[in-house]
Amino acid sequence: MADALKAEGNKAFSAKDYPTAIEKFSQAIGIEPENHILFSNRSAVYAAQAEYQKALDDAEKAISIKPDWSKGHARKGAAYKGLGDLLAAHDAYEEALKIEPENAQAKSGFSAVQRAINAEATADGVEGDPSAGLGGMFNDPALYQKLANNPKTAPLLADAEFMAKLKKIQQNPNSVGEEIRDPRFLSVMSVLLGIDMNFGGEGPSQDSPMPDAKPAAQQQPKKEPTPEPEPEDEEALAKKKAKEAGDAEKKIGNDFYKKKEFDQAIEHYEKAWELHKDITYLNNLGAAKFEKGDYPGAIEACQKAVEEGRDLRADFKTMAKAFTRIGSTHEKLGDLTQAIEFYNKSLMEHRTPETLTKLRNAEKTKKSAETTAYVDPAEAEKARELGQQKFQEGNWPAAVDAFTEMVKRAPEDPRGYSNRAAALIKLLAFPQALTDCDEATKRDPKFIRAYMRKGAALVAMKEYNRALDTFTVAAEHDDGTHAREIEQQQQKCLDAQFSARAGETEQQTMERIQSDPEIMSILQDPVMQSILQQAKSDPAALQEHMQNPQVRIKIQKLMAAGVIRMGR
Repeated sequence: MADALKAEGNKAFSAKDYPTAIEKFSQAIGIEPENHILFSNRSAVYAAQAEYQKALDDAEKAISIKPDWSKGHARKGAAYKGLGDLLAAHDAYEEALKIEPENAQAKSGFSAVQRAINAEATADGVEGDPSAGLGGMFNDPALYQKLANNPKTAPLLADAEFMAKLKKIQQNPNSVGEEIRDPRFLSVMSVLLGIDMNFGGEGPSQDSPMPDAKPAAQQQPKKEPTPEPEPEDEEALAKKKAKEAGDAEKKIGNDFYKKKEFDQAIEHYEKAWELHKDITYLNNLGAAKFEKGDYPGAIEACQKAVEEGRDLRADFKTMAKAFTRIGSTHEKLGDLTQAIEFYNKSLMEHRTPETLTKLRNAEKTKKSAETTAYVDPAEAEKARELGQQKFQEGNWPAAVDAFTEMVKRAPEDPRGYSNRAAALIKLLAFPQALTDCDEATKRDPKFIRAYMRKGAALVAMKEYNRALDTFTVAAEHDDGTHAREIEQQQQKCLDAQFSARAGETEQQTMERIQSDPEIMSILQDPVMQSILQQAKSDPAALQEHMQNPQVRIKIQKLMAAGVIRMGR
């Protein structure tokens, strides 16, 4: 649900439908209030609407949830910049770059704030070179792209002398005063500031195209030169090549993995990690070792992925996969406690149905194993004897505790449940007693004592019809040993019902019957309708039908309810 709402919010934000984006992100936050990404995304929407205080509040919340997330600090910087607090924005962007030095968004924001601070300092007349504030604009991350896109400045990128001067200004913005006399830098500043800085009106500069002699209507449109791509530095190129080489090794490893040639797959995954630090390679290495049966090696690889991933600011989904695989390996080794621990760690990084299912199954298996390990018939017998002793002493809570221990020690023995039901009835805990009686008869359908105790609990609850049904079931399973006791209990139920309706008028009886779903069900039974119709003309036939136990109990219920009244 939260992921789906987040996707809808992102889509709305891309379409600049900001109210919808805020609505979707807010709904997602309601489902996952500790998801830092949702607050970060909503902060971006608020900033786009110039609601900078709300943007700041959401950025602060994202940081409080995940302090080491650089994008949260970058959002904070953007919000402070919008509020006009440039120093706070500077600090926020600086913190983002400390966490993730290559964060392009933070670098761009940091540079923009620096330029704004320098411009303010120049406007306020600070001591020093008044042109120093202009030097900051030459550190614009998009500088080379802007110069390449402009026909006036594109040729300058191939001018070694100019590029040397530009590098000097970038390294020391205060040196801009020395170079500002060079008209080429006026052209560059025109492009960066978007204004014409060719003052003096003495005609076109050396970089301007000469006027065409033909009338304007006959002039051909001048073709814009194709901008040169911004040159990449050596470090960036090295990283790019290393990643390409690492991905190539990973692909070879994947091919071997699919063919179940795990030793070769492991070799290539290890080589991929040596070439480029991406914890996906370590996760794949762990998977290959798992399939090979090298479980300690699988755990070691995935633990390394977690440790390296923290330093590399790896994606939380990739981190979650590492934790899940560690959990799966521990489960394979039979250590369910560790498996459950790592499944929970995975879900804290990123929730997936697959990992949640693994966790639930591991918890269920662990509980079942603990229950089985606790079974001990000898200890169960000791608990039963203690329970009987406490019951006879009238210490019902202690009896319940003792019989509970018996149930744990011998979960398939119906006596533990039945005996605990007897103690619960003494404590007037009738619903719990009913549950225990059902557990006892589930284990032994012929355990008559459990039926009798259930019936007694139902009588105490004044649910006489259910009690009669329980005694009927007991009679069906009885071998004749408890027949007299069962009939006595049935008669007690009927007498209690007769007593309960004593003094009723016919109108009151009719209203009660119509509000009793069980009595109405009996009356709507076609077989019972036929029997009752026959009894109207031949009352003696009713006695014959009562030879059937099922019919007899229904007729008794109707008599107890006042539907059938025997004449004198």
